Amino acid sequence: MLQINSFKLTFSALIGTLFFSTALFATPNMQADSDTTRTIDEIILDRITVVGAPVWINPIPGAASYINAEQLQKQNYTDINRILRTVSGINIQEEDGFGLRPNIGMRGAGVERSTKINLMEDGILAAPAPYSAPAAYYFPNMGRINSVEVRKGSAQIKYGPNTTGGAINLISTPIPSDFSGRAELSIGEHNANKFYANVGNQYQNFGYLIEALHMSNDGFKQLDNGGNTGFALNDFLGKFMIRTNPQASVFQRLELKIGYNDQDSDETYLGLTRDDFKRTPLRRYAASQADQIVTEHVQFMARHFVLLSDRADVTTTLYRNNFSREWYKLQTVNGAGLSGVLNNPDQNEAALAVLRGANSDENALVVRSNNRSYYSQGIESIFVASLGAESFQNEVEFGIRLHQDEEDRFQFEDGYRMENGTMIMSSAGIPGTQANRIGSATALSIYLKDKITYNRLTFSPGIRFEYIWFSNRNFGTSDIERTGSDLQKSDYTISEFVPGAGLTFKLSERVTLISGIHRGFSPPSPGSSSETRSEQSVNYELGFRLADNLIRTEIIGFYNSYSNLLGSDLAAGGGGGTTAQFNAGKVQVFGVEFSANSDLSDFLKRSDISLPFNLNYTYTNATFQSDFSSDFGPWGTVVSGDEIPFIPKHQLNAGLGFGKGVFSLNLNSVFSPKIRTVAGSGSLERNQSTDSYFLLDASSDFQISSNINMFVNVRNVLNQTYIVSDRPAGVRPGLPRTFMGGIRLTI
Repeated sequence: MLQINSFKLTFSALIGTLFFSTALFATPNMQADSDTTRTIDEIILDRITVVGAPVWINPIPGAASYINAEQLQKQNYTDINRILRTVSGINIQEEDGFGLRPNIGMRGAGVERSTKINLMEDGILAAPAPYSAPAAYYFPNMGRINSVEVRKGSAQIKYGPNTTGGAINLISTPIPSDFSGRAELSIGEHNANKFYANVGNQYQNFGYLIEALHMSNDGFKQLDNGGNTGFALNDFLGKFMIRTNPQASVFQRLELKIGYNDQDSDETYLGLTRDDFKRTPLRRYAASQADQIVTEHVQFMARHFVLLSDRADVTTTLYRNNFSREWYKLQTVNGAGLSGVLNNPDQNEAALAVLRGANSDENALVVRSNNRSYYSQGIESIFVASLGAESFQNEVEFGIRLHQDEEDRFQFEDGYRMENGTMIMSSAGIPGTQANRIGSATALSIYLKDKITYNRLTFSPGIRFEYIWFSNRNFGTSDIERTGSDLQKSDYTISEFVPGAGLTFKLSERVTLISGIHRGFSPPSPGSSSETRSEQSVNYELGFRLADNLIRTEIIGFYNSYSNLLGSDLAAGGGGGTTAQFNAGKVQVFGVEFSANSDLSDFLKRSDISLPFNLNYTYTNATFQSDFSSDFGPWGTVVSGDEIPFIPKHQLNAGLGFGKGVFSLNLNSVFSPKIRTVAGSGSLERNQSTDSYFLLDASSDFQISSNINMFVNVRNVLNQTYIVSDRPAGVRPGLPRTFMGGIRLTI
């Protein structure tokens, strides 16, 4: 099997090229032309983003959404789940109430730990190991993110490895063009606090940005006998840029990004029985008192852009992400799985009593240390060339990426007894004796796409090729030194061509028709059985956009036909936690996405106020078309025609704002019906569904001076109590009414 170990050599070559490029720098006193600089910045932005900016959305051949910095600041959300409610076609399963480890899917693709979407930061895959272990236990902190982009449909040719659902790209704070900074301090209920600050500048051909974020919260859940149920996190990031003068014969730009993040969460997979939820919905059982997840993330990126001519450019990015996490959480009680106990409390009274704090035998409670470390690294290069005349334009884009990632599991289990509501360790485990294996992947990805524009017609064909080398090395629980005495190794390769095409037609200055077809693909991860096939589908979309000075509307219908859907045995999804994937056969997903936004003050012809309004609605019908049986709890025994769980049929989000002078108020509402939590058909059963709910959030802002703002945020204004999920083990509540306020300073 081909081995690829050239990252150091590639890095050295890149650095050498960059040193050489400094010889091309123009005189430091030379003034850059602002229009030229702006054009170059737009080109660079287009290479690393999936949408670019709202004004660029119209010619995109597929559903696209862009949430800019101003929109994010209006609601001051740090929860990605709440942010993405404003985007149609997205499925979300809440978990902890804070959005720290989200479960996101698109157009019926699975939500479990966001494994079926391409999650990116600044155009680079952000999941800890996107090929070998795609479950996103790391998610960039939204408190430092500047804007959010979402692409669905035929646009997926450029982004992989998952090409069925869509791509989410989080854009970090850019280096400012002039000296500027921002500081924000806020406090709230449950000892919540947030501090964020950044400062940056560009001077001639050098720029920088430094930012820091701290957030903590004692948690809104009430642990038996007391204790925190919240989190604390720190996030630091630095960006440094050097470039030639824009008038240089060959313009070049190098940007370095270095980031560090750590988090300590008193979080658990243990929920409640439905009867206990009805009595005390915010309760946490005593048996979860030891549960805690500690993470650390380090990222590095070097991106080099060279403008070969006014019609050709190359963007090359070198990246590395290290992530480690130890989630120490309850695994079994009296030898029984937690989900089985909480779903059948009448048959498990003794075990349930221990969860609630009753005295127990030695080792009645088993707590597993889910100790795992990850890395992902790679280099990618994108070449873009344009040609044509005024009525005919042709933009060809070629990209190639070499990527490696790895997940290393080295886990153990401790035994506890319960004594007067307090857990006391009765036996200590030995690291490596529960799971001791490494899964890795090396992937070569190549894509070629074209955008052909002739008068009002834009045709965008493309093809993507993925060649993946997977390796799984299981050292066994008796070989904790990893000598290889009991090594079980499996290696395999997967290759896939992913074609697609999109077509847009500008019917008028206001209306653009959209259509597209592409192949969907997701690879099976290491550790899956030899019978597991890749996930494959054919995906269609058809719709239109309407955009003018008063309103912007998008309506798109989609149909995804899976020849094979992959299921994942994730603990976060209610499975056993092996992360092995399995075939689920044929699946059919279809639906409609509608979105609209406007400023109602334009209709009223009022220039002294602003009334921003947005509305989005999604209908999704997702059903299995094959019979099969699985050990994955939410699916179990499936009959053709059963609906896929955790995919709501209807989703509705609406927002309305008011601004006048120095004051603004923004309201955002969400309606979600009951959601099926176990595969099935017909009417929903109480014990196999979430609650329907209507949520209202409010944010207000008052400008004290030109650079000082005060703000107040209220989440869940109506204090709705509702079940968001009954997995991984037991039902879980949504965030109750929560107040937070603070002050923002800009310079």
